[in-house]
Amino acid sequence: MVKLQTEKKESFKKAIYENYHSAGRKFPWRETADPYEILVSEIMLQQTQTERVVPKYNNWLAAFPSPADLAAADLALVLKYWVGLGYNRRARFLHETAKIIQQEYGGIFPSDPEKLDALPGIGPYTARAVSTFAFGLPNVFIETNIRSVFIFFFFQDSETVSDREILELVEETLDAGNPREWYYALMDYGALLKKKIQNPNRKSRHYTKQSKFEGSLRQARGEIIRYLSSNTSGSLDDIASDSGLPYERIEKAALALLGETLVAEEEGIYRIY
Repeated sequence: MVKLQTEKKESFKKAIYENYHSAGRKFPWRETADPYEILVSEIMLQQTQTERVVPKYNNWLAAFPSPADLAAADLALVLKYWVGLGYNRRARFLHETAKIIQQEYGGIFPSDPEKLDALPGIGPYTARAVSTFAFGLPNVFIETNIRSVFIFFFFQDSETVSDREILELVEETLDAGNPREWYYALMDYGALLKKKIQNPNRKSRHYTKQSKFEGSLRQARGEIIRYLSSNTSGSLDDIASDSGLPYERIEKAALALLGETLVAEEEGIYRIY
C-alpha cells in the first residue's frame, strides 16, 4: 500500500478542491441522488462525451422518469431515445436492469455495489459510482479522468502505470466524509488536464485509443438502429440506401445485431427485437 506524506496528501486535496470550487462543471445528474437517474447518466457517459449526453439524458428521463416506466416500455421505443449515443447494447442493458429492479427489488435500487455489479451491463466502476453518487458510500473506483489526475500528480516519471497502483492512491486520498463531491472534483480536474496538456492516460498500462467512427462497423450498427427506430421495419437494401453506407457493411452489422438479439429478421425484413 502506497503511503503519502501528510503534507503531500493535503496539498493534493487542496489543489483538487480549489479547482472544483472555482470552476466545477454543472450537470443535471449532479443535482440528484436518485440511483436510477444516476445510473442512466453513468451508462450514457460510457464511451460518449458529456456534451452529447446532456440533451439525451434530459429527453430520456422525460420519456422514462422511473425504472417502472422504463421496464414497461417496448425495446423499440427505448432504442429510439438512445439513437445518437451509439453502443446500443447499453440501452438494452438499462431496459433489462429496470425490469430486474421492478421484479426482484420492488422498484428500489440496492446500495450495495456487489448487488449493483450483478445487474446487466453494470461493471465494477459503474456499480461503485452509483453506490457513491446515490447513497454517499465511500467506494474506491477509477475512470478515465480520475486516472489522468493521479498519473499527473504522482507518476510524472513513469510510462506504464497500472490501475492497481492508482487505486491504492485513490483509497488513501479518498474524502470518506464527502466522497460524492470528492469524485466530482477529481473528474473535473481530469477533464481540465486533458484540455491543457497531452492526455496523461497515455502513460497508463491500460490505455487504448478508440477506433475511428467513420467507416466503422459501429457506424453501420447505429444506422440500422436509427432506421428501424424511425421506420419500424425495413430491408437491408432500404437501410443501406437511406444511410449511404455500403450494403456489405450494413449486412455485417445486421448479423452482429441479430446475434445480440437487438434486431429480428423475417424473410429479409428487419425490426427491433
